[in-house]
Amino acid sequence: MNSKIGLWIDHRIAVIVTISDKGEEIQEIQSNVEKQLGRFNGQRSATHFESQLMQSDDRQQRSFTKHLNAFYDKVLASIRDADSILLLGPGEAKGELKKLMDKNNDRNRVVAMESADKMTEHQIAAKVHDYFAN
Repeated sequence: MNSKIGLWIDHRIAVIVTISDKGEEIQEIQSNVEKQLGRFNGQRSATHFESQLMQSDDRQQRSFTKHLNAFYDKVLASIRDADSILLLGPGEAKGELKKLMDKNNDRNRVVAMESADKMTEHQIAAKVHDYFAN
């Protein structure tokens, strides 16, 4: 079966558009990763010894990275049967996913990587159809 996938991804959500002989399918995967916040939701503490009450930054970063890796594993499992993959997204997530795919020897399946701002599912599907039609 010849399947082509367009994947729009950021750190919070992945939208996967699969085009195959059976038709089009749209799947959404949520990361459930909390946005990296500053201390006390960005508000500065007025109390003394505040730094002793908070988790260290590296501990927060490790937790964030652990959640992102679990999210990327779900996404990779969803696209493992694709012949061709178009990666779209606004930030670093598409590059991070590409590095994981390169590490897993999946680099030949990624045909293009493009920056794309926030898009609806229908806009993503239209972009994927246009890309693979040419």
